[in-house]
Amino acid sequence: MNKLLPTSSVLAAALLMSLPAAAQNIAVVNGKAVPTARVNSLMDQILKQGQQRRTPELEAQVRDEVVLREMFVQEAEKRGFQRQADYKVQMEFARQTILIRELFSQYQATHPVTDAEIQAEFAKSAGPGGGTEYRARHILVDTEDQAKTLIAQIKGGAKFEDVAQKSSKDTGSGENGGDLDFASANVYVPEFGQAMVKLKKGEMTEAPVKSQFGWHIIRLDDTRESPSPQLSEMRAQIEQKLGQMKIAKFRDEIRAKYKTDYKFTN
Repeated sequence: MNKLLPTSSVLAAALLMSLPAAAQNIAVVNGKAVPTARVNSLMDQILKQGQQRRTPELEAQVRDEVVLREMFVQEAEKRGFQRQADYKVQMEFARQTILIRELFSQYQATHPVTDAEIQAEFAKSAGPGGGTEYRARHILVDTEDQAKTLIAQIKGGAKFEDVAQKSSKDTGSGENGGDLDFASANVYVPEFGQAMVKLKKGEMTEAPVKSQFGWHIIRLDDTRESPSPQLSEMRAQIEQKLGQMKIAKFRDEIRAKYKTDYKFTN
């Protein structure tokens, strides 16, 4: 004949059996359990964004948010929002978004950009050297006659920097005496760049230079050889570029293998 366990032993056993279930839930709202997995999932999403770090305060906020969401959802369901057509459409979009995100995330994880690929792309894009950089000043005006008058003033003793501050319609550089800092010639419009590279240090253009922006007076202050780019400086940019190229290739492969009567615009 089996003996009954003492009452205290039965209570202890019941408590032990309920512990695993309780550990899986953070709370119960109107009889419905709120699983701890929701807290972990929301926390992972926040941390992946890289804007916050895990702290006791953040953990408390996430737990609060998860329980509040359950309350709000229950209230929305009481009002029947889940039966509305728009809700069903949005749920389908949400389902698609989650699946697509997982598809591409898994692809990225299994097809990382390698060091060899980064080095090969760097060798292809970096080129043989940095080239020459020019430090120029300019004064920009609307008409050729205005430019010629200002050139005459500078040749007559007026300071280039003062004339630029007073008369240049390029207010950004004008406030700094027309200074454009160091840059390669190809960053400027062709007419400007071609006139600038013909100057020697300290020289000013004898005649106004016309471009799509107006008429320029240019003075070359200095030149320097820009250093060749280093792999360490460009690694993150190259890795991002190659990663995007891999994702685009994967996307195009999927698009090519599925049949559809739809005509894409591009």
